[in-house]
Amino acid sequence: MTWILLLLLSAACLQAGNSAGSKRVNRFGINQPARLSGVQDSSIEIPFSFYFPWELAGDSDMRILWRWKHFHGEFIYNSTPLFIHEHFKNRLTLNWTQPQTSGVLRILDLKKKDQTVYFCQVHMNTKEGMKIIQLIPGTQLTITHAIRTTMQSPSMITSAGSRAGLEDTEDQRNPSLVNLGATVGVVVTTTVLITPVCVLKAFLWWKQMPAD
Repeated sequence: MTWILLLLLSAACLQAGNSAGSKRVNRFGINQPARLSGVQDSSIEIPFSFYFPWELAGDSDMRILWRWKHFHGEFIYNSTPLFIHEHFKNRLTLNWTQPQTSGVLRILDLKKKDQTVYFCQVHMNTKEGMKIIQLIPGTQLTITHAIRTTMQSPSMITSAGSRAGLEDTEDQRNPSLVNLGATVGVVVTTTVLITPVCVLKAFLWWKQMPAD
C-alpha cells in the first residue's frame, strides 16, 4: 500500500513539472509594456496583445477586461457587455475588435489617482472550455505634472513701456525746454531793466544839447 501511494505522488509531481514546463515555453500569455509614463490632463495608450494554443469554439465569446491596482483588483473595463468604472466615466476607450489578438486601451484626461498598475484579462470560449488569461505583473503607469510657463506678451511689455515713457514725459518737463524758458525769461527781464536806463540817458543827452 505504501509503495502504491509513493508511485501516485511521483506521477502527480511529474504532471506538475510538465505543466510548469508548458508555462516556461509561453504557450499562452499577454504582452503589455512593463512601465508607461503619462502627463496629467493628457491621454495615454496601453497596448496589449495575446496568444494561445487552443482552438476557438464556434461561438468564441471573446472578451477583453481590465483590472487596476493589483492582480485581483477591481475591474475598470469590460468589452461585452460594456462596463466602465465610475472613476473612468467617459475616459476609457478600447481599440479592439474580435477576433483580433491585439489592441489598445486609451485613458483620457489623466488624473493623479490614475497612477497605478493595470492588468489586461482575456476571456475566450474554446473547444476545451472557457479560458481566461491575465498578465501577472501588469503595466505600471506613472503620472507626471505638466510644466506650465507664464510669459508676458511682447506687445504688452512694449505697451507698458510706452505708457511709462508717456507718464514720465507728463510728470517731468524736457530739460532743454526748461532751460530755454529760463533763458527767455532772463532776456525779457534784462530788456525790461535796460530800457528805462536807455531812455534816461537819451533824455539827459537831449537836455545838455545847446539851444538853437
